[in-house]
Amino acid sequence: MVLSNVRLIDGDASMSIGISGGKITSLNANAKDELQFTFTNAVAFPGLINSHDHLDFNLFPQLGDKVYDNYVEWGDYIQDNYKEEIDAVLNIPQNLRTQWGIYKNLLCGITTVVNHGVDLAIDDPLISVFDRCQNLHSVAREKYWRLRLNNPLKVKMPAVIHIGEGSDIGAFTEINELIRWTLLDRDIITVHGVAMRPSQAANFKALVWCPDSNFFLLDRTAHVDQLKKHTSILFGTDSTLSSGWDMWSHIRLAQKTGMLSDDELYDSLTVNPAKVWKLNNGKIAIGKNADIVIAKDKGGFCATQSTDLLMVIHEGNIRLFDEEMYGQVYNTGIDVTNYSKVYLGDSCKYVKGDLPGLMEQIRQYNPAAEFPVSVHQYTEAH
Repeated sequence: MVLSNVRLIDGDASMSIGISGGKITSLNANAKDELQFTFTNAVAFPGLINSHDHLDFNLFPQLGDKVYDNYVEWGDYIQDNYKEEIDAVLNIPQNLRTQWGIYKNLLCGITTVVNHGVDLAIDDPLISVFDRCQNLHSVAREKYWRLRLNNPLKVKMPAVIHIGEGSDIGAFTEINELIRWTLLDRDIITVHGVAMRPSQAANFKALVWCPDSNFFLLDRTAHVDQLKKHTSILFGTDSTLSSGWDMWSHIRLAQKTGMLSDDELYDSLTVNPAKVWKLNNGKIAIGKNADIVIAKDKGGFCATQSTDLLMVIHEGNIRLFDEEMYGQVYNTGIDVTNYSKVYLGDSCKYVKGDLPGLMEQIRQYNPAAEFPVSVHQYTEAH
């Protein structure tokens, strides 16, 4: 496969990207192949890496109606005040909720997602679901976190934990408790860290920044402008229980804070997580996994929107393409009947698999389930 006439996000000249065996094999201006796609005014960047999501929690609406001091207060509040909404979503089988979680990420150009929670059974995932880590919930919500954190059988595996998700003193002191009880030399990746200070950040391999979720719950977010000097900053969406579905709106929110430059934001979704999670992607380079997004060139990474995505490739396989690429995809002999036609607003996309069928199955369990995509043009997407 060859993707021709694209500009790399960090380059100026147009080139062709050669793909074979799920890997990037060439980067030059003249590559040719029987399976060739030619783009116009398009930019290429690596498939994005979402370092924090709960895949089976993405059918929830955002729950909460005030500013909370910490995640414990929020969790107790929604259990007391949104029981009907929570039960309606949990009534949907977990495998269906998980499949939608994967599509939510794919629609944003995410080709690798780190799922936080229990191991999920996923048949033939359309993107990579990273699970080579030990998931701990939090200091306040997991009874045996100390024992699990210091299990010598897990020492070579990174530990991932929500920490410092609040604005009160308790959110700060629980970070110190985590540091104090880290008895083994292991990599710890923290999530949220709203209350984290630079002196604490130096104890951790990385912090996953989830600004959209933080602002919704706490009306503030982590001081990543200070923390980035002491630990690696990764980017996460969290689930729709506390954030919007579209990661690109999260990126623009993050950009508005001014705490990371546009280049640093880009790195938090590509090279930084690839290094922390030890992945063979995060960069368009020969030998890397062919996880590639082609989008309309808006003049900057942060200006991109989900509707701008022209093609999403995961390990050399086309998982999504825009309507304007339909003729080229069809003419190469690819079986387009394996893709579903859906709309993001007025933008028509083709996604691998039966997404409308999945949406229909979900609505059999919860007729009120809402999705950002529709199956008919001009139908308002919720």
